[in-house]
Amino acid sequence: MSQCSCCMSPQEDRVINKNINRQGRERVYKILERNQFSLPHVDVERAKYFTESMRETEGELLTLRWAKALKNVAEKITVWITPDQLLAGRVGKLGRYGILYPEIDGDFYREVLADLEHRDKSPFQISREDIKTVMEDIAPYWEGKTYHEHLNKTLPAEIRGVTYDDERGLKSKFVVSETSSYRSALQWVPDYEKVLKRGFIDIQNEAKAKLAQLDLNNSVDLWDKKPFLEAMIIVCDAIMIWAGRHVQLAKDLAAKESDPKRKAELLQIAEICERVPAHPARTFREAMQCQWFVQMFSRIEQKASAIISNGRMDQYLYPYYEKDIEEGRLTREEAKELLECMWVDMAQFIDLYINPTGVEFQEGYAHWEAVTIGGQTREGEDATNDLTYLFLESKREFPLNYPDLAARIHSRSPERFLYEVALTIKDGSGFPKLINDEEVILLNTVKGCPMDEALDYAVSGCTETRMPNRDTYTSGCVYVNFATALEMALYNGRMLRYGDELIGRETGDPLGFKTWEEFYEAYKAQHLNLLHKAFQQQHVVDKLRPQHFAAPLSSVLHDLCMENMLDLHTEKIPGGVDYSYFEFLGYGTVVDSLAAIKKLVFEEKKLSLKEVLDACKADFKGYEPVREMLRNAPCYGNNDPYVDSIAKDVDRFTQVEAEKSSEERGIHVDVRYVPITSHVPFGKVVAATPNGRHAWTALSDGSSASHGADKNGPTAVLLSNYHSKNYGMINRASRLLNIKLSPKCVAGEEGTEKIVNLIRTWCDLKLWHLQFNIVNKQTLLNAQKDPDNYRSLLVRIAGYSAYFCDLSRDLQNDIIDRTEHSGF
Repeated sequence: MSQCSCCMSPQEDRVINKNINRQGRERVYKILERNQFSLPHVDVERAKYFTESMRETEGELLTLRWAKALKNVAEKITVWITPDQLLAGRVGKLGRYGILYPEIDGDFYREVLADLEHRDKSPFQISREDIKTVMEDIAPYWEGKTYHEHLNKTLPAEIRGVTYDDERGLKSKFVVSETSSYRSALQWVPDYEKVLKRGFIDIQNEAKAKLAQLDLNNSVDLWDKKPFLEAMIIVCDAIMIWAGRHVQLAKDLAAKESDPKRKAELLQIAEICERVPAHPARTFREAMQCQWFVQMFSRIEQKASAIISNGRMDQYLYPYYEKDIEEGRLTREEAKELLECMWVDMAQFIDLYINPTGVEFQEGYAHWEAVTIGGQTREGEDATNDLTYLFLESKREFPLNYPDLAARIHSRSPERFLYEVALTIKDGSGFPKLINDEEVILLNTVKGCPMDEALDYAVSGCTETRMPNRDTYTSGCVYVNFATALEMALYNGRMLRYGDELIGRETGDPLGFKTWEEFYEAYKAQHLNLLHKAFQQQHVVDKLRPQHFAAPLSSVLHDLCMENMLDLHTEKIPGGVDYSYFEFLGYGTVVDSLAAIKKLVFEEKKLSLKEVLDACKADFKGYEPVREMLRNAPCYGNNDPYVDSIAKDVDRFTQVEAEKSSEERGIHVDVRYVPITSHVPFGKVVAATPNGRHAWTALSDGSSASHGADKNGPTAVLLSNYHSKNYGMINRASRLLNIKLSPKCVAGEEGTEKIVNLIRTWCDLKLWHLQFNIVNKQTLLNAQKDPDNYRSLLVRIAGYSAYFCDLSRDLQNDIIDRTEHSGF
């Protein structure tokens, strides 16, 4: 199948016309093609050896138990060097794999483990032998001890009623959904630079010196600080033991190797692994291997919200790169090959969600191993360098879905940087996502982060940011389906999906409302009721998590943890910044529905509220003219002051409540608009809405417009985002924004310049996030019909790119239905 290349993105040309250039990348393609689309399998070794140790250390300080468990894993887990690889280390079997964290969700194993291979979304395979190991050696210990069970039992009935839809808490209600039982922590960025510069021997010596200074007649020193520091010493040993085991493996493989070139590579790997991460890195190769060991061992430590971020790789790796280039030890192409060796092994680790609801939240084997490029230095200067451009080149030339490239943009970003970012966006695989320094740095500073650290932030997770030695909040936070608040305002606290069950507040029969203000007050009452329940739920989460999770590796690399001798998962760490949040689900859906009711029912009186309710109850069957009127009401995403003012007010009163919760709880609570893929399952509990949306279909995503509602082009979408934000308030964080463009409208140099200008506008408007899909709608439809011929087609979803054919039909349709802008 072929079509005119001038109407396709470069990615479409590669996929449709099989136009792939492997020259110079024979190694990485060889590694990639062994397992790129294979069904991932479950590796149980981490869970087995972690459980083995935890069983033996009952009663000790949790941080110390965790460190001992990590050391047990380090000593016993199988070590690997992937064939043809230049980097050593992985934490599971060859091929695509996921690992288990029974401390989180071991109580689910009996119900779901055997069905992993057959589930519709993100399936995994697991051998019968491994199922036997889990059921006999792992699950029995954790049943009754998991964090999920504790949370489910502790939540008050009124909070459980909007959280879970079953007694055991296996199924979400998709109204006020907790996410803390899907992971042991939020996404995290280890301080890689600290390890590169110091090595773990020096970091361990710091812990030993602190231990020697303790007053063991002081009960706090004896019972709290001493075991913490012992844990730090043990975890340093653990990662050095694990890394060191690769030395002998490399030598053993070299002894059996007949190819002289590969033998030399394996011996060089052994030499490098003898050096790092125990000692400081001296070369780019050592720095890459050191970073990889830390990244991989962090995965053994905890399930950090699907990923361990790579941080600002173009900054902390650049001194090694520059020195090696200058001294002739390295070429740009060799550096690129090393980076891509990391990408192909990174792509083999697939985050495994056991919890059925967790799978719903992030389809397509979601991942956010963000590599942050660009931005500014700690001194406020532009930070781009040659390595920055190397990352962009790699993404265009080797379009893998790993890593998740994130470009920091500021008002003084160089023209070359913006041009190459635009070229990479035009490739069509969804990279890079853009994060705005002009918004992020000021907000982080106002909320308590020192300016130099705010300037040095790294992108982490979907659209989030981290300051590795200042951030201390790690609890997974709540997703609130505010489209259900709209439905409860229409049905007096009830939802059609849940029948007569009173879920919200009884705000009265809406047919009795005589004015817009009465209806709007009813909506606000439902909205605030859900918000208050969300804050109460999160408070319970914050109290329980330190009883179940510890992070000694993350703690030993965190300045404030070491200074205060407290584990990272401690509820409050002095000097830290605690940025909690809640996700606003269905923003465009809610705002458009409110605008339609205000305009058509109460102002123009073209429809009665009864007509709207009857049409919604019937899912518009027999009410097609009513639906058409509703769909043609003012819609968010078109730079229309009428509807954007409603959007701004909804954001305003939401932030007012967040500020109150911040004062009550002593942490900073922010509203975010980052659904990942949860706007699809959350929509499945929401009946038809007054913006013309059909029942049980996806809600609007992030701060994007509703499907097909944005008719005035991408600049109008940006301006609606701008006019709906409350810039004078600070209880806000990321707004995820998707824009879909046709490849034709960005073709050629003129098209590249259009993207550069759009990025400049977005930056000037101080919007947080922006990402693009540049793909023809027909290509997506063809991929649905003929997935075998479109297997490598990547699409941008929500802070990450995934293979289109890995997605559920509902999520595929969600992407297809996004407005495809054909002009600016």
